[in-house]
Amino acid sequence: MISEIFAWLFALFVVDPLNAELRERVQAANLPAETLQQSRQCVSTHGPALMQKAGNDPIWATGTAFGVVTGFVSPTQLFDAKDPNCAALVRIFQTSAGDDEGV
Repeated sequence: MISEIFAWLFALFVVDPLNAELRERVQAANLPAETLQQSRQCVSTHGPALMQKAGNDPIWATGTAFGVVTGFVSPTQLFDAKDPNCAALVRIFQTSAGDDEGV
């Protein structure tokens, strides 16, 4: 039961905000729908494993969620950039981060 609570909190503070930010960045950058679909596929493929890890390792879940919420950890570090779908996700966040630096 405790593991389910940590998994739920991880989803609340990491996975759900990641999906929302992903949608915003894709719309703002006017990227093709295929890119959004690939990124969603990455999250749906790797998300359950992350949720299981969060449930099994509450210290990792808490530290990771805190790092993502405070900006010390990029959510893209949680996904395998070798997966073509996740590579699209990583590119979206790297491109947006590069655009922010020029402001």
